[in-house]
Amino acid sequence: MQRSPCSVILIGILLFGPTAPRLWAAGAGSLRAGAARVDITPPGDAALPMNGYAGRTQGFRAIHDPVYVRAIVLDDGATQAALVAWESLNVPDAVWAEVSARVATDLKIRPENLLLAAVHDHAAPTLDLSDQAPPATAAYTRKVEDDAVEAIRRAQSRLQPARFGIGSGTAYLNINRRESTGDGGWALGFNEHGPSDKTVTVLRFDDMAGKPIAFYINYPVHAVVMGPQNYQVSGDLAGATSRFVEQHYQGKDHPRSDAGPRMQMRAADAVGEDGAVAVWTSGAAGDQNPVSSASGEDFTLVDALGKILGEEVVRVSAGIKTAPEVKIAGVQEVVTCPGRRVEPGSSQRAGYRFSDTAPVNIRLSLLMLDRIALAGVSGEVFTLIAQRLQAESPFRQTVMVTHANGSSGYIPNDAAFPQISYEITTSHLKPGCAEDAIVNGFLDLMRR
Repeated sequence: MQRSPCSVILIGILLFGPTAPRLWAAGAGSLRAGAARVDITPPGDAALPMNGYAGRTQGFRAIHDPVYVRAIVLDDGATQAALVAWESLNVPDAVWAEVSARVATDLKIRPENLLLAAVHDHAAPTLDLSDQAPPATAAYTRKVEDDAVEAIRRAQSRLQPARFGIGSGTAYLNINRRESTGDGGWALGFNEHGPSDKTVTVLRFDDMAGKPIAFYINYPVHAVVMGPQNYQVSGDLAGATSRFVEQHYQGKDHPRSDAGPRMQMRAADAVGEDGAVAVWTSGAAGDQNPVSSASGEDFTLVDALGKILGEEVVRVSAGIKTAPEVKIAGVQEVVTCPGRRVEPGSSQRAGYRFSDTAPVNIRLSLLMLDRIALAGVSGEVFTLIAQRLQAESPFRQTVMVTHANGSSGYIPNDAAFPQISYEITTSHLKPGCAEDAIVNGFLDLMRR
């Protein structure tokens, strides 16, 4: 298969050659599962810069609801894997490198079996370990790293015999955000005719008595119900959904949309160590926004949309059939595509000029749970790439998890590049590589 202009670097398990290990050689084993969550909310007076909106020039002013890192650890008797997500914007490459190395060294979970994702929350503090990072931001990032490792450690310590299954439903909470301006241009807006996947995917993990241990939720939408006028820390739609599901299975009252920040924080903290953990992940949402956005710092809509999505998760969960046997296998690949950047100028102009830049690495992380394929991508993938992968995948249950194990920026499908919009000018990629590299890369990994 021709990969030019992309180059491929294989890491993790190499699956060719007469003495190479075979992912599917051994049979399934008895599943054990454990889950945990750790609060990563900064101190209320930290005033850390928030990520996701360039126009915000000051740090956060208050804490509306806590933000968390959640982890599920799975064991099939031969292999352990960790499914992790934190309520932040992304997983910077340097952060992924450090966390994966620590998890491998301290907890003996190999990097190819770690899926560390961000929910792409614009209402959380920035994570940054670069030389340009303010000291307070770097310190907070280190704390989040520590908390992620701790969440995995706690989940690992709670491993118990378990059953699991998968189901899917539908939620009409997202919409394609690339809208034609009518004069040949494109802008951020609401395109009801654009591609949009409404699928809610739920993996359910129960103890042997049928009590939920954890849920792994996937839905393709930006967690941006709260806009650039918001200066309060929140888990946004992702956090509200996880909170609803956790409280439902804990038997606690759900937070009302008119509840103040303190009431919501108390409700969130009511989920004890023995409660189910709901890990929310973003699907291919590079071109997907919520159907509506909040005004200023009114969080009513966040709770309302979180309740709607959470109710669908609960409905789907109730119909999932579980089994106690599983085979876990993971492999990763880094594909490299040519890079470019837009030349400086007005965001609204008749023409755009681009210049070549350094190549862009995109990490593909395939984690197999029997015939369920979790396809992690280190970027903001457009909907049609995920739908193409699902259509061509040999596995009926193929779930794309984005913002996973690194940060490669926007990843448009090939046909989207001529429709120059915010995502296209912000992407670091040249057209003609990433879509094929992702789809064919995963297909290669699945065939091995």
